[in-house]
Amino acid sequence: MNYENTQKLLAEYGQEHLLEYYNELDSHEQENLLAQIEKIDFSLLESLNKDVNSTAESGTIEPIKAVTSADIAEHGEEYFKAGIDALKSGKVAAVLLAGGQGTRLGFDKPKGMFNIGVTHELYIFECLINNIMDVVKQTGEWIPLCIMTSEKNNNDTVNFFADKNYFGYNSKYIRFFVQDMAPSVDFSGKILLETKSRVSSSPNGNGGWFSSLVRSGLLAELENQGVEWLNVFAVDNVLQRIADPMFIGAVIESGCQSGSKVVAKTNPYERVGAMCLKNGKPSIVEYYELTDEMAVQRMDDGELAYKFGVTLNYLFNTKQLDLINRTKMPVHIVEKKIPYVDENGREITPDKPNGYKFETLILDMINMNDSCLPYEVVRNREFAPVKNATGVDSVDTARELLEENGVQI
Repeated sequence: MNYENTQKLLAEYGQEHLLEYYNELDSHEQENLLAQIEKIDFSLLESLNKDVNSTAESGTIEPIKAVTSADIAEHGEEYFKAGIDALKSGKVAAVLLAGGQGTRLGFDKPKGMFNIGVTHELYIFECLINNIMDVVKQTGEWIPLCIMTSEKNNNDTVNFFADKNYFGYNSKYIRFFVQDMAPSVDFSGKILLETKSRVSSSPNGNGGWFSSLVRSGLLAELENQGVEWLNVFAVDNVLQRIADPMFIGAVIESGCQSGSKVVAKTNPYERVGAMCLKNGKPSIVEYYELTDEMAVQRMDDGELAYKFGVTLNYLFNTKQLDLINRTKMPVHIVEKKIPYVDENGREITPDKPNGYKFETLILDMINMNDSCLPYEVVRNREFAPVKNATGVDSVDTARELLEENGVQI
């Protein structure tokens, strides 16, 4: 897009200020700035017309039935066979959400590059590849693995995998794609400049993985290969089973459009989203949305009514995702402290929130399906998140759980 066309585009949305310093830039910076502006999804600005401080849409929240560990023990053989058949038929691919940095771990690199080993190197990415390799050995088939990075960490991630020889995984089956970005705006709705030559933007939330996959062209490739199911998982759970035949088989056998791996909450107030029904549809209720009465509510068998905490390991049907992508996913508007260029051209780092970022969330995808199967896994075998440097869900607790499960660290 040239300068004149960019001017016209910005005028439509009242964002002409993005070119304020254009004439101060060199030709390379000018070209990059125009390219950034061309990629902006200006439709996000429409979300600002809504009340950004409004609470989540109200509705009737009820408990949801799940496939429990007891059910899995009883029907495991049936689930396993259905899952293995789907995997051997090439109907399943995996999608790793790995766009974040290890900042909370005191690590200024992609989180997956963090070395969780003690006596030898053992990286988070390596743990995940080892887990998916278990299924490769079971099926004799390589499973397509798409890894979502961000603009900030893509080069580091791609080079790291190459340097480590993909941890033994067949590199022909690993593809990388970059998450889409969303602009940051001030409280009046003006898109901020991070520098004179760069628009302020950030990754568009974990719900942006599918639109990013589509934009990259990888979804079309997968569907042409016969893929019907995508197992989507986050980078920070080093024990999770990926492309798990039992999970895949249970979802397929249930006839549900999606599935979610869940764990029994450690207590009624654990800070984790819980599966539920909202207005009769599958949903995830955040811990802060549960009233005290709901948090401690018990079923007839004495179990917590909202006991199934999500682990961010989902199975989605590609056809249903196509339908979701053609509609508009909810946009969440979050107040943030956003570095920006002020009216005098100075780069400012604010000490309090000064604008909004736009995010889409994967949990909304669950609610946009007509059905979702919560699938309970044993917590200390499949849930070892690495979110903090110390304390709960930390490097230390993950190391303990890895050792408990026979992994040499």
